[in-house]
Amino acid sequence: MPAGRPRRIAAGHALAFLIASGCTLQALGQTASEPAGERSLSPVVVTVTHGVEQSAFDAPASVDVIDASTIQNAGPEVNLSEVLVRVPGVVAQNRQNYAQDIQISSRGFGARSTFGVRGLRLYADGIPASFPDGQGQVSNFDLASASRIEVLRGPFSVLYGNSSGGVISLFTADGGPQTIADISTTWGSNGVQRTGVKLSGTEGAAQYNISAAKFSTDGYREHSAATRENFNGKLKYTVSDDTHWTFVLNNVNMPGVQDPLGLTRAEMLANPRQATPSAYTFNTRKSVSQLQGGIVFDQRLGAGQSFQITTYYGTRSTEQFQSIPVATQRPLTQPGGVIDLSSRYRGLDARWIDKSRLLGKPLTLTAGVSTDQLSQARLGFQNFVGTTLGVQGALRRDELDTVNAFDQYVQGQWEVAERWSVSAGLRHSRVSFGSQDHYIVAGNGDDSGSVSYQATTPALGVVFHVTDALNLYASAGRGFETPTLNELAYRADGGTGLNFDLHSATSRQWEVGMKTEFMSNWRLNAAYFRANTANETVVLSNFGGRSTYQNAGMTQRDGVEAALSGHWGKGWSTYLAATYLNATYGSSFLTCVAAPCTTPNTLIAAGNRIPGIPRASLFGELAWQHQAWGLETALEWRHVGKIYVDDRNSDAASQVSLINLRASLTQKLGHWAVREFVRVDNLTNRNYSGSVIVNESTSRFFEPAPGRNWLAGLGAAYTF
Repeated sequence: MPAGRPRRIAAGHALAFLIASGCTLQALGQTASEPAGERSLSPVVVTVTHGVEQSAFDAPASVDVIDASTIQNAGPEVNLSEVLVRVPGVVAQNRQNYAQDIQISSRGFGARSTFGVRGLRLYADGIPASFPDGQGQVSNFDLASASRIEVLRGPFSVLYGNSSGGVISLFTADGGPQTIADISTTWGSNGVQRTGVKLSGTEGAAQYNISAAKFSTDGYREHSAATRENFNGKLKYTVSDDTHWTFVLNNVNMPGVQDPLGLTRAEMLANPRQATPSAYTFNTRKSVSQLQGGIVFDQRLGAGQSFQITTYYGTRSTEQFQSIPVATQRPLTQPGGVIDLSSRYRGLDARWIDKSRLLGKPLTLTAGVSTDQLSQARLGFQNFVGTTLGVQGALRRDELDTVNAFDQYVQGQWEVAERWSVSAGLRHSRVSFGSQDHYIVAGNGDDSGSVSYQATTPALGVVFHVTDALNLYASAGRGFETPTLNELAYRADGGTGLNFDLHSATSRQWEVGMKTEFMSNWRLNAAYFRANTANETVVLSNFGGRSTYQNAGMTQRDGVEAALSGHWGKGWSTYLAATYLNATYGSSFLTCVAAPCTTPNTLIAAGNRIPGIPRASLFGELAWQHQAWGLETALEWRHVGKIYVDDRNSDAASQVSLINLRASLTQKLGHWAVREFVRVDNLTNRNYSGSVIVNESTSRFFEPAPGRNWLAGLGAAYTF
């Protein structure tokens, strides 16, 4: 193979392998089959077609469902990364830095994010956790009260509009039928403490589930302490069998979370627990407060028709102290080293659903419109006063930024024949950005402006139901991704105002896959996928927590993902998720490698790996359960391949394999249920970088992860 050319998987060979594997496993299933009515049922999901329940097994897409018991066993129920490691195609890295949130990518989409989550659509109880520009965060996801998490990858993700390289949806459990009060406490290494309370039940026609928790940690690294307080409430009111109201309210508060910043390789090898020196100099930190509420109205009209209206409103404030050097901030064209954001956001989604028949075959149609608005007041201040550093100084930026999105969509699913079904959808999106500059002084003029992006994103999928226990499918779609306000915030040339020169990225995706159930209680899902993206948004420079962006040419992502799960008998079970992903630049471009840099000056060759994306990732679990004793224990194995840190592929976080051990014990004593659990992560005490900061201009790419660490907890629930 010629040097520099990306390795590819032949699509024909991949498809032949999937078909052969499915037929072989199906044959095994037939030799050990049981009566048809006793075969295990696939989980029901709602993400593939808006508002319509559909079996994951029958969907023409890669979609996984994580249930409540799995969420509970995965960790302290604080970070989404605890459970997403189980999902093939998804990489979820805990930065050990609560000032920047966790790092999530789906089939390589979202890997460039320097903080928060971007490139993916996030939902909590149908309420977007992503702003209309595509920037999202998961700190308000309440894992303790969740009934399930659904994760959708591939072409059908594009039907969720802008920046939908994948979709992650959390659903809070309905209350009832019994009234249950629950209290839990968790403690562990590095000063980890979490206390949570829950109350759920039914009162007449109302079902409620209320949850509150406080989490704190000293941090694995120096200068990384954090406190987070969460509240989540859901009330579902049933007016009649045809009419339902759901009210959702959640709040998150994170005051003064410390930011240790990244380390160079030399610093990480010398002492992985240290913080970057400038983190102390400027006391880098972030404070976040968010409150949002939403209402979902469901009305069945009869004759298979219904409609649903979802509306929400929220506020989010962020104050971040960065490590921008004093000399850099002195010119009037510089926006300072303190970011102060006050955001107000709201939206509405209305959809009509019709279940009927076409040519005598079942047909489901969904049509709807959605609108989302974000109004963000952005202030910038110097991070010094005189010789005192790390404090709010003089005003250097004052603007009001807005994002308005308006989408129309239609989707359908038709069982065209006994063994064939077709799903299709079309969405049109328009996203408009505007900025009103209020900081106008001599040397820094009016930088007001606006820009709009729009795209039509289709998706088509076909399922061939080979047997009741074997499905083959193929799907294709076209998506788009606008820059976010944070990616527009700084101009690459060092000028003032938003970077309105950025274009939206467009992608073409397709996948072929197989889903099979065999030998009574085993399940295998496998898919081969490919995505080509034009005008990919990439990091141009990244210094002191401030990033600038540009558009590159073509990027290419292709790979294979698979998940296998089943029971051996006598309480033993196995789960395995594996991903191979080849993500490369398809064309060359110029970038910056040091700060300051106003003009790209370093060539990135076609064929280089896209940073932040491991080529291979695996998760395996061997579990044993003794129901009579209430005991469950498991050995977990996780492997993450080498992750390049920049577009030049000049350095990389080494591949790592980790072993974790967990055990829990549950006792039922009258009205009480008591549960104890313990986890030991990184059992072999490996030293490694848990995540990387892509294209960091001072080579502080690495965010070290803890060595061996433990967690223990106790919970008690009382059923009234």
